[in-house]
Amino acid sequence: MERLKERLAQADRALTTLDEVLCDNNPSSIMRDAAMQRFEYSFEATWKTAQRYLRIVEGRVEASPKSVIRASVAAALLTEEDGRIAMAMVDDRHLTSHTYNEALAQQIFSHLPTYARIMRMWLQTLREGSKEE
Repeated sequence: MERLKERLAQADRALTTLDEVLCDNNPSSIMRDAAMQRFEYSFEATWKTAQRYLRIVEGRVEASPKSVIRASVAAALLTEEDGRIAMAMVDDRHLTSHTYNEALAQQIFSHLPTYARIMRMWLQTLREGSKEE
């Protein structure tokens, strides 16, 4: 359980760095690219935290981000709608290495505020669930 708490704190810190760059209303391409990088590691920290929670609290072993999301929906850690958005988040995460494509980079960047909100809610639900144990 201690490792889960460490992961929750780590994911919170990562997400805070994403929030910092998303508050800029007129971001430069450098800020956009920084936000994309911060999204990448925030997403990694969040899904891996959910993976650990599912293993420790729910007794489920899931290996991939999408299987963790499906299990999170099944365990009521995410709503079905948030699960659909989280699945799109996985797809966008895989596309972030293509930031040289300006249109794609802008499209993914436009999704980041919603993704940050979903990750924040997901972590809160994990935190609340881990306190019950």
